[in-house]
Amino acid sequence: MINFYLRGLPYPDKFLILLKKIIMFSEKDIQQINQKGLEVKDVEHQIDNFKKGFPYIKLIAAATPENGIQCFNEKEIESLVNYFDESFSDYDLIKFVPASGAASRMFKHLFEFMTSFNGSQEEIKAMENDKGFNSVYNFFKNIKNFAFYNQLKDILEDNNLDLDTLLENTDYKTILEYFLTDKGLNYANLPKGLLQFHFYEDGSRLAVEEHPVEAAVYSTNSEKVSSLHLTVSPDHESKFKEAIDEKKSKFEKQFEVSYNIDFSQQSPETDIIAVDLNNEPFRKDDGKLLFRPGGHGALIENLNKLEEDIVFIKNIDNIVPDRLRDITYTYKKAIGGLLMKLQEQCFDYLDILESGNVEDEELKQIEEFAKKEMFINIPVAYEGFEKMERIDFLYNKLNRPIRVCGMVKNEGEPGGGPFWVENSKGEVSLQIVESSQMNLKDDKQKEIVSNATHFNPVDLVCSLRDYNGNKFDLKKFVDEETGFISTKSQGGKDLKAQELPGLWNGAMADWISIFVETPIITFNPVKTVNDKLRPQHQPK
Repeated sequence: MINFYLRGLPYPDKFLILLKKIIMFSEKDIQQINQKGLEVKDVEHQIDNFKKGFPYIKLIAAATPENGIQCFNEKEIESLVNYFDESFSDYDLIKFVPASGAASRMFKHLFEFMTSFNGSQEEIKAMENDKGFNSVYNFFKNIKNFAFYNQLKDILEDNNLDLDTLLENTDYKTILEYFLTDKGLNYANLPKGLLQFHFYEDGSRLAVEEHPVEAAVYSTNSEKVSSLHLTVSPDHESKFKEAIDEKKSKFEKQFEVSYNIDFSQQSPETDIIAVDLNNEPFRKDDGKLLFRPGGHGALIENLNKLEEDIVFIKNIDNIVPDRLRDITYTYKKAIGGLLMKLQEQCFDYLDILESGNVEDEELKQIEEFAKKEMFINIPVAYEGFEKMERIDFLYNKLNRPIRVCGMVKNEGEPGGGPFWVENSKGEVSLQIVESSQMNLKDDKQKEIVSNATHFNPVDLVCSLRDYNGNKFDLKKFVDEETGFISTKSQGGKDLKAQELPGLWNGAMADWISIFVETPIITFNPVKTVNDKLRPQHQPK
């Protein structure tokens, strides 16, 4: 009918597009959009992204020790650590921990077992025959080796149940109900930061309680103030604060520091509308639009609000007990020292470039520094530039946020990897790329991936200020074309979800990136609950 009435108009297609946009959202929809701090045009842009999709990353080569990853010997590492120890007092330091992620995936296999288990001998036998590391059998066999063991035992006793008796009677369902659901500990519905991670003589520590311990060593300023920032979900912020407050005075006394610990939440403005499989706005049963969090890339907003000079970034679950910390401290200080050293030289060169009065020999030195120390790709066209054009090019390339990223040898663990990448402008740079961003159906791209030797453990130290001491606006360095679309479901209906460019992926795409090999012990994630049975998470 609409088409019929528009036939006589000069540009019917344009009017149709405009009319569809007008009727796509009701007045209530617009109110809901505005309450999130968004405008209709923002949501329309999100829907356009669903329609056109995001291109695959164009890989040029894997970053390896011969091509993009720096490897330092023991003496060089010691020198960088010393540089950090001598220089840290000149900077405001902070540790930034994304801590809002849910732990539900850690317990997926246990939840599935609990839901289907009815106690039959056949099920018990099948469970006992699967003795793999991540098996349900391994979980129950080693249940006393988990940091939460005493906590689970206590909650069962509060309900007149005995854990040993339940195990003897193979009443696994009851144990899991008190472990995973709100009937007991509710672990499946808590963020990782609020789970018991490690045993100690004076009691177990939550994952979040391990981070102030680390912060005391490498994010403490000259006045002995140790700074830590955690991004948390609104539902759990009070519990995070309680956990920190419980141990804060103890750690301050132990490490002779005072803590500056604060929290932030992912902004509702970074939420993204969900759409159905036809790219129309997805609506909940009550008719309201469905918005979903924009993924960890949304945290570039939180990072952008920090006032400190240098930020260490580490995931909430990538921690080890005290007995293994020394080597992780060594490499944290080493990559911090490297950042400080490179930044100091970079700032000196930027002062020279800004003056515009650069001797030819100086310009050559800056070119070599940019290429060999900062791993900035200088295109072939640069050779044809006039001198002033070269100065402008180097100035713009060096005047950016810097990140030094630890990279570990790939031993089969999942995770993003370091690659040389070409963007839509034809610029080549070092990037951290997730497997979901790679076109593995393309033989050439697949071959490049097969040559990769390292992957990203999310071990970063970042410089957020320019050579004049001004804060960078980090949002200007995001590659908006590196978002991600996936298929999810809600209420039994399929939908498409969209994530913003990842925090250490596209959100930092236009930063100066420097990759350094670090030992595998610096990477200790807990992806499944059984990972906490690994030696690096045990007390001895």
